[in-house]
Amino acid sequence: MIKFFRKIRQNLLIENKLSKYLLYAIGEIILVVIGILIALQINNNNETAKIRAKELHYLKNVKADLTLTIQELEQFINTRNSQIKSANNVIEHYNGKPISNLNSFNSDVINVYTWTRFFQINNTFQELTYSGNLAIISNDSIKNGLLNLEALYKKIKYLEDHFRYDAEVNLYNPSYDILDINPMGENYLYKITNGELGSQAELDKSRFEEMLLDIRQKNGFAFAVIEFSKMNIQLISMKNLASNLVKTIDNELNY
Repeated sequence: MIKFFRKIRQNLLIENKLSKYLLYAIGEIILVVIGILIALQINNNNETAKIRAKELHYLKNVKADLTLTIQELEQFINTRNSQIKSANNVIEHYNGKPISNLNSFNSDVINVYTWTRFFQINNTFQELTYSGNLAIISNDSIKNGLLNLEALYKKIKYLEDHFRYDAEVNLYNPSYDILDINPMGENYLYKITNGELGSQAELDKSRFEEMLLDIRQKNGFAFAVIEFSKMNIQLISMKNLASNLVKTIDNELNY
């Protein structure tokens, strides 16, 4: 092909057809430019395809993280509701209701004492953030949704820190001087493991009665109701947002 064009140029020069040669030269330049543009477009298309494949890989991993997070959220919402119920049960006894079942009362107390923090599964989001690849997510709804999810998570962390302080001051510290935690823990574990740990530990009702005279611990259980309820509001918001994000990602993956 190159020899063919070279021969045409030589013939035009030999025949002294300068104007035709110039037109031919311009046309040849245009063809070269078009060829370069086509090559650049192909290269851009290949690069775009690579970026899109990388984006889809990230989205699949984000979806997997979100699915696990939703499961964790559902579990924590149920756990928080159980702890709110236990705290309200204990408060009823502070308000004068007699303890008719020491084991049940002990279970309610320990259920509140053994609260745990929620941790979302966001490994892919962290990777996107720290690697600078968050911009690779082209769908703004997904990108903003992930950022909003992180903001909600931070609110939960703040609420947990707040309750941790309240629990230390109003629940844990006072109980160290009044309650015997060892039999309480054994009794509680016996119940939740269906008796696999041996005989159920005996509880001292007088210690519970002394505990019910301590206004600080009553306030601790009251704070548990308030703070766990606020946490659940954020947990439910996170679950709804995560569920919507999964649907949006599914649409993007199937696009």
